[in-house]
Amino acid sequence: MNFDFHYNPYPSQRTTVFARNGMVATSQPLAAQAGLDILKKGGNAIDAAIAMAAALTVLEPTSNGIGGDAFALIWTKGKLFGLNASGPAPQKLSIEAVKSRGFEKIPAYGLIPVTVPGAPSGWAEMSKKFGHLSFKEILQPAIEYAEKGYPLTPILGKYWGYAYNRFKQNLIGDEFRPWFETFAPNGRAPRIGEMWRSPAHAATLSEIAETGSESFYRGALADKITAFSERFGGFLSKEDLAAYRAEWVEPIKVNYRGYDVWEIPPNGQGLIALLGLNIVKGFHFTEKETVDTYHKQIEAMKLAFTDGKACITDPAYMKIKVDDVLCDAYGEERRREITENAIEPLPYQPLRGGTIYLATADGEGNMVSFIQSNYMGFGSGIVVPGTGIALQNRGYDFSLDCNNPNALRPGAKSYHTIIPGFLTKGNQAVGPFGVMGGFMQPQGHMQVVMNTIDFGLNPQAALDAPRWQWLEGKRVQVESHFPNHLAQALARKGHQVEIALDSGGFGRGQIIWRDPETGVLMGGTEARTDGAIAAW
Repeated sequence: MNFDFHYNPYPSQRTTVFARNGMVATSQPLAAQAGLDILKKGGNAIDAAIAMAAALTVLEPTSNGIGGDAFALIWTKGKLFGLNASGPAPQKLSIEAVKSRGFEKIPAYGLIPVTVPGAPSGWAEMSKKFGHLSFKEILQPAIEYAEKGYPLTPILGKYWGYAYNRFKQNLIGDEFRPWFETFAPNGRAPRIGEMWRSPAHAATLSEIAETGSESFYRGALADKITAFSERFGGFLSKEDLAAYRAEWVEPIKVNYRGYDVWEIPPNGQGLIALLGLNIVKGFHFTEKETVDTYHKQIEAMKLAFTDGKACITDPAYMKIKVDDVLCDAYGEERRREITENAIEPLPYQPLRGGTIYLATADGEGNMVSFIQSNYMGFGSGIVVPGTGIALQNRGYDFSLDCNNPNALRPGAKSYHTIIPGFLTKGNQAVGPFGVMGGFMQPQGHMQVVMNTIDFGLNPQAALDAPRWQWLEGKRVQVESHFPNHLAQALARKGHQVEIALDSGGFGRGQIIWRDPETGVLMGGTEARTDGAIAAW
């Protein structure tokens, strides 16, 4: 690995962390500590990832929950495994059923957009297949934080307040009352530094731990979920939950300058990150901070999104093969469409979402890239009473146009924004990486990979570098510390450049790389959130 670990041209308050026995990285310090504790108890990287994921449903409920979805890339025994723990639409949820209720688009909140939660099944699958410790022991940190409480960190408090104000305005109806009882118990959002606890979360996580997630899908918790859904006219049924199990899948990749960049296959949007890299790999970049570099990155991502949105859905309904669009010939074909000026791609409107990402590594060589989300922050605004289970609203991304590639179909999985990434070279793991944040994610993946491979930045520098985000058409948003002269130069090329005052929409990432010769781990964590690395 020929990365400069001593120089960071984008200084923050953080530096690359080095360790040998184990390392975890995520957006919440207490969750990182929970993962490290599991490693020190004899757990492996898979155990630590599950412990952190479960803990984050309590410690960062603004971005994920027990009723959400998850994906993972797991390196163990010299091989990379993929896990798709995203759930499908309920069998009774159809275009006709939604339109019969007077909707021309699936609503963002309420019970209509609720799809089958996949995360608890994903935790159990990972534990059964690769874990060292018992499932009960792994979930214990999450249970304790839910029972005893914890003080809110600054970024968490900020987004909790935003969500409360938005929900207070928009969530009217008895079905939303449990959300306010759970997450605003004093008639307001908890404040930064204030303790918050949820015994209902603790009881639910204990039952999940005791039953290996069975209760959630085929037991008492499933009964509570579906009873509440039926009471308020939701579509989720006992049969939907009972039929679900997380699925092991074959990861997909693109070779980028000698490194293999891996993503989860569709229904995830990781394909878009690979499409973008497959286009830009035909260019030669000598410097990062040039208008030519940024222009070609942005144009390649426009084309990648255009292709991705035109085809990504449940793989059972995709009309193209992944290999056909990740081949060198297709990358060259799209590359030729990039000119000296900004192009106008096919229109669509990206959205923003709420997600957590974590990376883990242990001294045995196991590594995990894991991502989990309720979507759009707290998700649907639906909390099952007495359980702390906040249900996701992934159905919102389905189209009610039967000709759309991502048309709503009963039992189908939607286009999914959350994506974990992984890097290998030859037959050896380099490590996990990810950047959460709705449709920013593939854009963040491409930028982090290029920062690492093309420009030799260490993990912290690769994350600290100023980011851009393509929005739609020729609109590009850049962070406030993005070089002004380069923003002006992009504008002269026809880009409609907007400067964002808040960096919250540019994703929050984590990286752990391993030196293949020494086994030394090196990690970076996101300065755009309350990120933390714990290592030993």
